[in-house]
Amino acid sequence: MAETAGICVGIDVSKAWLDVMVHETGQYWRAKNDETGHTELINQLIKLDPERIVLEATGGYEMIIVAGLAQAHLPVIVVNAKRVRDFARSSGQLAKTDKLDAKIIAHFAAAIQPPVRSPATEGEELLTALLTRRRQIVDMLTVEKNRKHTVRKAMRTDIEEHITWLTEKLAKLDQEIETFIQETDMWKEKDALLQSVPGVGKITSATILAMLPELGKLNRQEIAALVGVAPLNKDSGKKKGRRRVYGGRAAVRSVLFMAALAAKKYNPKINAFYEHLIKQGKEKKVALTACMRKLIVILNSIMRTGIPWRLSSSAPLASTP
Repeated sequence: MAETAGICVGIDVSKAWLDVMVHETGQYWRAKNDETGHTELINQLIKLDPERIVLEATGGYEMIIVAGLAQAHLPVIVVNAKRVRDFARSSGQLAKTDKLDAKIIAHFAAAIQPPVRSPATEGEELLTALLTRRRQIVDMLTVEKNRKHTVRKAMRTDIEEHITWLTEKLAKLDQEIETFIQETDMWKEKDALLQSVPGVGKITSATILAMLPELGKLNRQEIAALVGVAPLNKDSGKKKGRRRVYGGRAAVRSVLFMAALAAKKYNPKINAFYEHLIKQGKEKKVALTACMRKLIVILNSIMRTGIPWRLSSSAPLASTP
C-alpha cells in the first residue's frame, strides 16, 4: 500500500449531500447523505487511511456520518463552523460553494491540525440527544409563554394548551435523563460526584457527563480553555486590551453559567470568591465568569480525585488559582 500518512480530508455537510475534498491530492467527490452514501464514503476513506477528517457542526446533519466514521475507527473531528469561516476569510477565500467549502475545510485540517478526540460512546450520544431535545423544548416554551401576552384573547387557549403539553413533555424528558444516568453504575457515580458541589444540579451534571468527557483528564488551564471560560489576551504592542472569553463548548458553558448563578448564592466558597472580586471593583459579569472558571476547575479536580465536595471540600479548591 502506498504511504498515505498525513492525509487531511474536509467534508462539507448538507441535508442531502456530503462534499469531500482531499487536501494533499485535490481529489474531490460527492456522496449522498444517506445510509448508502455513508457506506461508500467510509469504504473510500478507509482506503485513504487519513490522518484527520474534519467536518463542521451543522445543526445535526453531520451526526450520523460522524458516528459511522468513528465506528470505523477513522480520525473524525467536528469543529465549530465559525472557526472555519474565520480561517477562510484569513486565507482570502470569500466565494462559497459546496466544493469550495469542502476545500477550505480540508485546508483548515492540514494547516491548523485540530486534535483528534476520542469518539463519543453510544451512551454519550444518546444522552446528548436527550439533552438537545430538552433544550429545544425549553426554547419552544419560552417562545410560547412570550407569545401568549401578544396574541388576541381567542388564541390564548390554544397557546396555553401547547404550553401545558410542552411542560409535560419537558418533565418526561427530565425523568428519562435521570433514569438513563441512574441505570448506569459508572455514570451514577460520576453524577453523584458532580452534584455533591452546591450549585450543580441534575441538568448541569448530565450535560457535563455527555458533552465534556475530558473532565478529570486535563489540567485546570486545559479544561477551562476547552469549555471556553479561560480569559484570552487581546494585547498589541503597548496596548493592553481587555481579556475576554470566547469559543469552547457552548452547551456546557450555558449550563455552567446557570450553575455559577446558583453557586454564587448557595456555595460558600464560590460566594466568597464572587464577593471578593466585586469588592476589588470587578464588573458583575466578569466576576460571574471567573466563578464559572473556578467551578469547572473544582469539578475537574473532583472528577480526577473521586472525592465528593461534601466529604472533602478543601482538596479540590487547593488546585484552583
